[in-house]
Amino acid sequence: MALYDIPLKTLTGEPTSLADYRDHAVLVVNVASKCGLTPQYAGLERLQKEYGERGFTVLGVPCNQFAGQEPGSADEIQTFCSATYGVTFPLLEKADVNGADRHPLYSELTQIADADGEAGDIQWNFEKFLVDGDGRVVARFRPRTTPEDPAVTGAIEKLL
Repeated sequence: MALYDIPLKTLTGEPTSLADYRDHAVLVVNVASKCGLTPQYAGLERLQKEYGERGFTVLGVPCNQFAGQEPGSADEIQTFCSATYGVTFPLLEKADVNGADRHPLYSELTQIADADGEAGDIQWNFEKFLVDGDGRVVARFRPRTTPEDPAVTGAIEKLL
């Protein structure tokens, strides 16, 4: 299945898809509000501000599968993200990224290997996938790779 064909919903429940970001570089990230890695929201927002006008967006996917670290409602998630980190990038509805109820988007994304050649399940919150303007995943970054790591910014720069 092509990534552009997978139906998605925004955090407010509106239908969307990655096709809305055709010709853009998109960094898809499973996010959580109560995680030790939650401060990565700040770096993600800096990427959005730095590259947004050049055809880039971060796309956050809240997920509560890792130690219940995203328990909030859509309104609570939105309020937390905007009030705490000034998040302006789009957020999708909460979704499972692993297991039997894995969202179809993540069924596709998890087939992609990281720099060490490992594909498969999402390891934790803040795992990142860089998608090019044609809807192809070009890089996968594990959770501890920060948004502003040179590997991430270098990969983004190559697409813009």
